[in-house]
Amino acid sequence: MINQKDLEEILLQNKILTEKQIKETKDKAKKLGEIFEEYLLEQKIISPELLYETAAKYYDLPFIELKNKTIRKDILETIPEITAQAHQTVAFDKNKKELLVATLDISNIELFDFLGKKTQLEIKIHITSPKDIQEVLKQYHKGLSAEFEEMEKDSQADENEKPENLKTLAQDLPIVRIVDTLLEYAILEKASDIHIEPSEKEVTVRYRIDGVLRNVMTLPKNTHAGVVARIKILSSLKLDEHRLPQDGRFKIKTDAYQVSFRVSILPTFDGEKVVMRLLPEQNNQLSLEQLGLQKQSLEIVKRNIEKPHGMILVTGPTGSGKTTTLYTILAALNKPAVNISTVEDPIEYRMNGITQSQIQPKIGFTFATGLRALLRQDPDIIMVGEIRDTETAEIAVNAAMTGHLVLSTLHTNDAVTTIPRFIDMKIPTFLIASTINVIVAQRLVRKICKNCIESFNLDKKTIDELEQQFNLKKMEKNLSDHGYLDKKQTIESVLFYRGKGCQQCDNTGYKGRLGIYETLEVDEEISQMIVQKASRDELAQKATDKGMMTLLQDGFIKAKNGITTIEEVLRVTQE
Repeated sequence: MINQKDLEEILLQNKILTEKQIKETKDKAKKLGEIFEEYLLEQKIISPELLYETAAKYYDLPFIELKNKTIRKDILETIPEITAQAHQTVAFDKNKKELLVATLDISNIELFDFLGKKTQLEIKIHITSPKDIQEVLKQYHKGLSAEFEEMEKDSQADENEKPENLKTLAQDLPIVRIVDTLLEYAILEKASDIHIEPSEKEVTVRYRIDGVLRNVMTLPKNTHAGVVARIKILSSLKLDEHRLPQDGRFKIKTDAYQVSFRVSILPTFDGEKVVMRLLPEQNNQLSLEQLGLQKQSLEIVKRNIEKPHGMILVTGPTGSGKTTTLYTILAALNKPAVNISTVEDPIEYRMNGITQSQIQPKIGFTFATGLRALLRQDPDIIMVGEIRDTETAEIAVNAAMTGHLVLSTLHTNDAVTTIPRFIDMKIPTFLIASTINVIVAQRLVRKICKNCIESFNLDKKTIDELEQQFNLKKMEKNLSDHGYLDKKQTIESVLFYRGKGCQQCDNTGYKGRLGIYETLEVDEEISQMIVQKASRDELAQKATDKGMMTLLQDGFIKAKNGITTIEEVLRVTQE
């Protein structure tokens, strides 16, 4: 990444943008929760090649083209693949005195110092383009399929392997390599989950990437026993237990990354199915602005988290990013003057300065008992991983009533439905009305791949289909009232975007994810309606009349701005 101040100077000096245009572009990027540099490239205001070539001149560094350069394996592997991927930095040549590296981020002094100490060479920094970096990264490996083909030839595993030999089998070098490669590639591809699924004749390996499962490999059935045994050993699980489900954890730590794996093993008719959740432990903490909240919603959240007491609730289905939002809010609140404590299941990210506890239901340490214990720890702010039952809800509400700020999550489809959900938990309406500050409902949508993005207008057939699902005219009016559409703009004239599919996004057209949100602020008017036991529909109507942006509307804006697609918004809002 280029320092923003330097980037502005580069744009001005080279007459790419004026001061006024820079300000306008920065405001647009901020509004969308995007980094200025990324926004410039995404909107094709400047090409990546021109940007980085110009930056090289500005910093008085050489610019290097690498797209047709074959790099010696020993030089390439000076920087491990995962590190090269994470830091967008590769080694491409060396001599007796210097190691030549190409990068997109000249500010990464720690990496360059590390390389200098590791190689005992002077690090000669070059700037290159993102495209060239990607081309070099391909040279690291022959691909997952090729790796496994070689391993399979070496593997002597027997699908009828006896239990007493499982430990030996798990330590078999080809099996170890298969498991290590599966884990490494999952980290490289930024997968959130790994599925290892046995069938009658083979084993399917799938990664969940950007919220969608993808087939990545088919293994011979004779490797299954060894792979499962290896994972059990890593997770400290019982090797000889094949009839009952088992849960465990393990961690992989290197110079390049630190990832925890949460393991679930389930007996099935064709053998044990393994699902592993990846939990990166790097401190890639987002800011509230980077979550993707619209300006109006962001102001509501900021205003309410500054209140000394009450409840902040985040709702949505499993895997919708609720925990990330909570951690982001906690990071914004984390100051020496306040005592923050959490009770979670599991602790997904470690945070300095915050007391974090993990529930253990087997020994009676539940959310309810953990929350009771936290209240005796003199907390100012409490985060409860999830409100699952009446007991936890009652304690959380009482905590909010007695001068604590309580953050938690629920499983509801939208913000307004949280109110009847609390009523179902036998919480009195006057307590709900007086304790809840704000409810944030969210989903995660896949972002359009920046490398293969293209624009288009919706055809009549698609528009007709959309009309059947929701009121387009009403949406147009709401968005124009809020300034997100010109008064004269209609759905037919709005330019939308999609990804054509390319190598960088595995031909999906998507790369990465971002949240869409609706934010319900419980003000005096909404509180009064809750006390009067207004219906869910009445509350929803009042909230939208007062300007609440729905999930669908937020998604529509992000589709219009080229961040995601209409199809993706409909997919997640109709789940």
